[in-house]
Amino acid sequence: MSVVKFADVCQKIGSGATPRGGKEAYCAEGVTLVRSQNVLDFSFSNDGLAYINDEQADKLRNVELQSGDVLLNITGDSVARACLMDDDYLPGRVNQHVSIIRADESKVVNSYLLYYLQWRKSHLLQLASAGATRNALTKGMIEQLEIDLPSLGEQRKVVGILDSIQNKIKLNHEINDNLAVLLQTVYQERFGDVDKAVEQGVLSDICSYSKDRVAVSELDVSTYFSTENMLPRKAGSTEATSLPTTPQTTACHKGDTLISNIRPYFKKIVYCEDECGCSTDVLCFMPNQPQYSAYLFSTLYADKFFAFMVAGAKGTKMPRGDKQRIMTYPIVLPSEVALAEFNIIALPLIKQIYSNRAENKRLSLLRDTLLPKLMSGELDVSDIDL
Repeated sequence: MSVVKFADVCQKIGSGATPRGGKEAYCAEGVTLVRSQNVLDFSFSNDGLAYINDEQADKLRNVELQSGDVLLNITGDSVARACLMDDDYLPGRVNQHVSIIRADESKVVNSYLLYYLQWRKSHLLQLASAGATRNALTKGMIEQLEIDLPSLGEQRKVVGILDSIQNKIKLNHEINDNLAVLLQTVYQERFGDVDKAVEQGVLSDICSYSKDRVAVSELDVSTYFSTENMLPRKAGSTEATSLPTTPQTTACHKGDTLISNIRPYFKKIVYCEDECGCSTDVLCFMPNQPQYSAYLFSTLYADKFFAFMVAGAKGTKMPRGDKQRIMTYPIVLPSEVALAEFNIIALPLIKQIYSNRAENKRLSLLRDTLLPKLMSGELDVSDIDL
C-alpha cells in the first residue's frame, strides 16, 4: 500500500451554493440540486429533492455532478454522511452543505473513496468539530486526508465485496417500497372511501392506546422505540442508542402499531413484530381484537391519516398530535368476511416487509464489521477471485 492524500488522487473536491431568491429559486422540475438531506450513509435519498432552472444551474457549473461522484455532507448534524450520486437524478448540482469528491480513476476507484470515508467517519467528525462553533469540514481538510491505497485490482476486490452487501440492502429497500405500495393499494381499494361504506366508525372503535407497562430491564436496544430511533418517511427503525433511565415504560405487543407523536409530518411508523416497549413520545395503538392488526396498521400508514394527525397537532416549534382528536379519525368498519379477505393478503405482505428489514439489519452489521478489516488490509483480498 502507498499512503497518499485525497488531493493527489481526486480530480475535484468542492461544494456549491444555495440559489438566491429563497423558495422561489426552486422549481417543480429541472436540474437536480442535491442537499444534505439527500445524502445518507451509503445511500442516496430522493426525499425532498430540489430542482433549479437552467439559469440557476449555469451559475453552479463548477459543481456539476457526474456519474460516480462521491457526495459528502460537510456541515450540520449530518456532517460526514457519504454516498454515491444516483445516476437517475443527473444532471445535477450540489449546494454549499455537500461536497463533490471525484476520483482520478487512473489512481483510485470512486467507490473505494466512499468506503474509506465511511471507515474514517469518526475521524471526520472529530475534524468537523475541532475549534468550530458549528460542525463543518472544509475543502482543505478533505484534501489533506491521508488514504492507504492498494493496487487498483485490490481496490476493485474490496469494493466488490462491500458492493455485493450494499446492493442486496438496496434491493431489499426497493422490494419493501413496492410491497408497501401494494399493501396501501389493496387497503385503499377496499376501505379507502369512508363516505361510501355501509358501516362507518372512528379509530377508537378498533383500537386504544396502550396503558400496559414493561420493566426497562426486560428491553434492549432492538426492542425499545423512541422518536429518535424511528425513521422518517415510514422507513421503520434503527436500534436505539440508549434505554430510558426510568424503571418502567410503555409496553407494546405483537400486532400493535407505533407512531411518533412529535412532529407527525415526519411519518414515523413501526409495526410491532414482537413484544417491545416505547417512550412517552410514541403512541402505541393496540387493536381491540387481533384480527384488526393489519387493518389498523394500514389505516395508520395512509398519508390521509398523517395529514389528519398534522392538522390537529398542537404547538409550533415541536408540534405533537392531539391524542383525543386522533381517535376520532373516520374509518370503515369492515365486515368479518371483508376483514378476513384483507388479512389473507395483508399479513404476508407485512411479514415480508419486516423480514427484509431484519435481513438488512444483519447485512448492515456484516458490512460494518468487514469494512475496517478490508480497508485496513487486515483481510487479504489479493487471492480472492470475484
